[in-house]
Parts: sequence; structure tokens; C-alpha cells
Amino acid sequence: MSILSNPFFFTPAAGAAGKNTRGIFAYGQTAVTDPVSFSNLVSDSGVVASDVTGVGTARRHPGALPYGDDKAIYAFGYDSGFFNVSNLVSNDGVIASDTTGVGTARAMQGMGCGYGEDKGIFAFGQGGGTTVYNISNLVSNSGVVATDTAGVGTARGSGGSLTYDTDKGIVAFGYTGSATNLSNLISSSGVVASDTSGVGTSRYALASCGYGEDKGLMAFGYTGSATTNLSNLISSSGVVASDTAGVGTARFYVTGCTYGTDKGIIAFGVTTNIKNLISNSGVVAADAAGVGTASYHRGSSSFA
Repeated sequence: MSILSNPFFFTPAAGAAGKNTRGIFAYGQTAVTDPVSFSNLVSDSGVVASDVTGVGTARRHPGALPYGDDKAIYAFGYDSGFFNVSNLVSNDGVIASDTTGVGTARAMQGMGCGYGEDKGIFAFGQGGGTTVYNISNLVSNSGVVATDTAGVGTARGSGGSLTYDTDKGIVAFGYTGSATNLSNLISSSGVVASDTSGVGTSRYALASCGYGEDKGLMAFGYTGSATTNLSNLISSSGVVASDTAGVGTARFYVTGCTYGTDKGIIAFGVTTNIKNLISNSGVVAADAAGVGTASYHRGSSSFA
């Protein structure tokens, strides 16, 4: 079965607005069956570094988010089976070895964001075939992943998520059995709200990142029949705007994160390493030549 005909393979990317200046892309795959564990750091000026030898279980579809003001965590993922291991990322961008997992093992790329200024949440997720979840797992300000919390909202995978207004989160778009544009706000105490009617083109396997310190953007993705380069801005009150005409190469399996406290970057995608910088006013720049191994299904987060 090709990656275009199996909705399980459509997993997105994550990011967070706020105070962190650097970012990290890690894990993912370079071909349909080749999971990796290498990482690429993003500088405070949006420069992607070359590959760093990986630590931890090689896997695709991990979730990633910032915690504790200046660090990050990767958790969950998939290879020949589903994982609930986690890996902490120091404020120097060093990935630690595996920590035994808590919660339901599942694919989580893009379905994690920060909340409460120093904590995080992994929400929703995807299992084998068309299995989707609406459970969540809170992450403390010391990087500890909590057990499952009963879900709210429509179960789905492969959405985008980001922090907005410095201490709240949003999960939007995703795969429910088909593409959707629903969204769910996450309060400053990590509570997931019920569904909000969608705005913009329904799609999944998209990228998300913060910009402007308190806003965000979700871009690119797959509608179920076509790749896109559309983007949707997220306001400082968590409102999803209608589509903005696309810039850059239409693609999916992309990932994104915040850098420089108020700007964003979207990079990689199926067998590519191109990148698009996002200004502090939410404007997507044209393609720039990538650095590092072309890869997709990666997790990403801001840190430090």
C-alpha cells in the first residue's frame, strides 16, 4: 500500500509560540520503511543545522512540545509497532535516551503543544489503519508525561497544534476517517474544549508553528486528494482564519516550530529538505534550500 493510499501515514507537525529562541527537528523517516533518530537544530535566526547522530528509539510520527521554559520533549511514535517512550531535550538541544512510556502508545506527530507557559499536552492521536483517539496526556514542567485523560472532542490524528496567547493551546484540522477542519482550544490549565466548527480547507498532515509571540499559523497539508500550500493564521484569542493563498512548494508530512521568540519555520516533507520561514507578522516566505537529510514524519519543538 502506498503512502498516499493509507491514511495512517498522514501525520503532521507541531510548534509553540512564546519565549524560546531555537528549535529542533528530530526522528521521522527517509523512506516508507526507514525510521530515523537523527536531529537538526534551528538557530535563533532560522538556520537549520546539519544532521546530528540520533539518540533513542528510531521512529516516525512522534509528538514534540516545549516544557519548563527552555526544554523540549519527544514522545510516542510508530515503526513496526506503536511506542509510548519519551525523550527529553535539554536547553542545549541534546536529546536524552528513552524514558519508559506512560499512556496509550500511538502516533502523535503534530498533536502536542505547550500550555500554562511551562507545561505541555499531547492530545488526540492515531493508531493502526483508521483508528483515532481523543485521549490526552499532560506533561509537567519537569517533563513528566501523565497517564491518559478521557478525551473531549472528535477523535482524530494528523492535525496541527500550537500555543497561542503565551499560555493556551489549539489543535486543529486532522484526519477522522477523512479530512476535517475542526478545532479544539486548550485552556491555560490544560483542559481540552469541545469542537469548534472548522474554518479553512479541511486537510491533514500539515505543519504548525507560533509567530508574533502570541499567535500561530498552520500551513500545507493533504486534503485527501491533493497536496496544498495554503495557510491559516491563528489569532491571539485562538480564532482560526480563512485560507491564505499558498506560498512555497505544496507538500505534506511537513513540520514546523517557532524560533527567535516571534518567528516560525516550516521544513522538510516527503523526500525533501526545503524550508519556508514565517515572519513575525505571519507571512510565509518562498522556498529556501534545505540542510540535512530529506525526511518527513518528523517531530519538532522550540526550546531555549
